[in-house]
Amino acid sequence: MTSNAEELDVVQENQPASGQELTAAQKDRRYVGTKETVAYILYDIAQSFNINKYSDVFITDIVKIGLKFQGLVSFIVGLWDMINDVLLAAVVDKTRTRWGKFKPWLIIYAIPGLVLYTLYWSMPLTIGGMGKYDMGKLAFFLIFSLVQNLAESLKSIARTGMLATITPNIIDRTRLITEANLLSGFIENGPSIIMGILIDLVNHGKLKITMPTLYVSAGVFCSIVSGAFAIIFAFVAKERVNQTVEKPSIKDSFKSIATNKPLLLITLSEFLGAFSIGSGVNYYYINVLGLATMSTIVGIPGAIVSPISYSYVPWARKKFSTKTLWIFGSHISDFLMVGVFLVGSINKNYKKLSAMIPAFMIRETIWMFFWGIRSVIPEEMRNESIDYGEWKNGYRNEGLTGVAKELPRKLINTFGNTIKAAILNKAGYVEGAGFGGQSESTEYSLFWMCTILPVITSIASIIPKLFYDLNGEKRERMYAELFERREAMAKEARELKDTTAEQEA
Repeated sequence: MTSNAEELDVVQENQPASGQELTAAQKDRRYVGTKETVAYILYDIAQSFNINKYSDVFITDIVKIGLKFQGLVSFIVGLWDMINDVLLAAVVDKTRTRWGKFKPWLIIYAIPGLVLYTLYWSMPLTIGGMGKYDMGKLAFFLIFSLVQNLAESLKSIARTGMLATITPNIIDRTRLITEANLLSGFIENGPSIIMGILIDLVNHGKLKITMPTLYVSAGVFCSIVSGAFAIIFAFVAKERVNQTVEKPSIKDSFKSIATNKPLLLITLSEFLGAFSIGSGVNYYYINVLGLATMSTIVGIPGAIVSPISYSYVPWARKKFSTKTLWIFGSHISDFLMVGVFLVGSINKNYKKLSAMIPAFMIRETIWMFFWGIRSVIPEEMRNESIDYGEWKNGYRNEGLTGVAKELPRKLINTFGNTIKAAILNKAGYVEGAGFGGQSESTEYSLFWMCTILPVITSIASIIPKLFYDLNGEKRERMYAELFERREAMAKEARELKDTTAEQEA
């Protein structure tokens, strides 16, 4: 247990001077040094350095978990996820240590998280040989899924809070987010690209190993690398935004969420967007086109455009409102996908690589031109909603705020994942049949389920975005007042610490 002075001083470092407006020097000040920036980028890489893109095919065709049982597990885990989210968020929000509020939890998660992901990709070796509805296999998968979800919830809550408190300067924070997204983009997609190539080589007999061996080897390797990156960040990162000594009650935490307009609008949009239902492109690419590397091929021009898209994010932030950037960045890909659906529906083009590669490539290239906005703006909005709660109520509750944002979406996704498995089953999808093993009607179902269906079922999420107003003068005033409050807290912390030291002497 730390003293009040230690608790107040633990995450505060050199706050800007008080005043209703921040000076240019204060806005440009960097709190996060090179070493920590590198650790931040590595951690960002760790979030995507995996082959999770193929996890749906992995579970269905490699581990061979029956679709009906997948739906049941998704439903149970979804309900469990919502319960443990609230409980874990309450625990994390009440944490006060000399190392900070979130760092201890990131360290606690680091090793067990690595082990869990290694076990996940090793399932073909442990339960893969059992029947798809073997009770022992199903019991193992259910229990493992519940444990893994608990660990992931803890990591997500701690990560959200840590990234929101790593710097008090919004310019510094935007820089970190932009640099991480830009630089990690050159590395993090590597495993998915290479995995797609290897899947195609195995499917077409060019690589003489079994598909389960490929998945286990690639999955375990990525788990070890990403786990190591996460461990580095957990030990290097620092929290720099004050937490109040008084720990907010559950009632106060929910009250702060109820009065947080930006958070409520983001949450409502997430909720409506969660009604989006689709099978994902992997089932279509692998089973209909026979090309797991399809996403890599169509993404080649976009890979060139994507890094450039980050260069004009600062300009776009000054030129357009957050609301405009949020709407455009979130929905441009959906509108482009309508064109892909129309092309594929003509003369059975959905089965022809000559038609679908150009269609998907054009869509991907245009989308990647706005990828910088799509990546940076939502991340900044999430952090700003946490800051807004502090401005409005005088205390921060990053844990419950992050959970509140995700909870409605998770509720819908709990049913959505169950529905996804059900419609795949209804469409006649045969588990493990592979390329050429599905009927023609099933193939077309896989096409429209990954193109037009997600667009139609998520269109309502635009509506809440129209009312977002944390921009301009209001945003500037919020941060100026927050800086002033934080400086006062830092001064109080120093005085308490000096008094405590004198008394102990």
